[in-house]
Amino acid sequence: MTTPHDAVVLAGGAAQRLGGADKPGVRVGGRALLDRVLAACRGADRTVVVGDARPTVHSVRWTREDPPGGGPLAALDAGVREIGAGARAGVGPEVGSGGGDAGADVLLVLSADLPFLDEDTVHRLLGALADAPDAEAALLTDAGGRDQPLVAAYRVVPLRQELARIAEERGTLAGGPLRQLTGALRLTRVAAGPLASFDCDTWEDIATARARIREHGTVLDEWITAVKDELGIELDVDTGVLLDLARDAAHGVARPAAPLTTFLVGYAAARAGTEGGPEAVAEAARKAAALAQRWAAEQDEAG
Repeated sequence: MTTPHDAVVLAGGAAQRLGGADKPGVRVGGRALLDRVLAACRGADRTVVVGDARPTVHSVRWTREDPPGGGPLAALDAGVREIGAGARAGVGPEVGSGGGDAGADVLLVLSADLPFLDEDTVHRLLGALADAPDAEAALLTDAGGRDQPLVAAYRVVPLRQELARIAEERGTLAGGPLRQLTGALRLTRVAAGPLASFDCDTWEDIATARARIREHGTVLDEWITAVKDELGIELDVDTGVLLDLARDAAHGVARPAAPLTTFLVGYAAARAGTEGGPEAVAEAARKAAALAQRWAAEQDEAG
């Protein structure tokens, strides 16, 4: 079971190395960078994005640091405060889900420029923190062993305490370095997967990310995820079953039968209602595949 948690996504940077472009809105694989990160943390009880409000695939709360552009410490503090405000206002999970008046005990903190962040990495961070009761934060480390404080899970109480301490010592959080926060916390670390910590700071990074998702081994999963986000579908389906069905229809009936058959299977599953889930898709695909095989068998007999 995943640790109950809230999430703060920082999306208000100036993106100077992108010429001031709206980095969270830059698309990789047809999806905004911000939407890609929000998909990875969709298991959070409450999610706050620190940045300028915009349409997103997943529902979030919005806030801005004071002053705008005040840097990651100020943005993180604004996000933490908004999570608390939302919890006190009753926005988020039902009573008993693990969140209190200040929100959940664990806060996932992410930057909005991580095109390859996935739910598995999020679960690994949460699991590492849960497995280290003395730790106050679990940070992702990149291939070079460098800490990524904006891909991390924090315990809320010590996080709030350290933000307050830094603000008192400096007089402001604006312009403060993140190492001033992480250097005061007891940490555990999680090694990143091959691409989980890849962030997009330049147009070259954007081009690299766009090329990566079109590689043969990942393009289908990327496309299916993009379509589901676009259509507002969170159903997990076995793409292998549907591809096998498309092959049987194309070979056993006619090539145009493949897309038409998979459409009809989706329609049949939708008619089964939300109770059906992936099982409804699998059952409809099984019936259609058996029909395609019977159709092909008749052709073989006639031949």
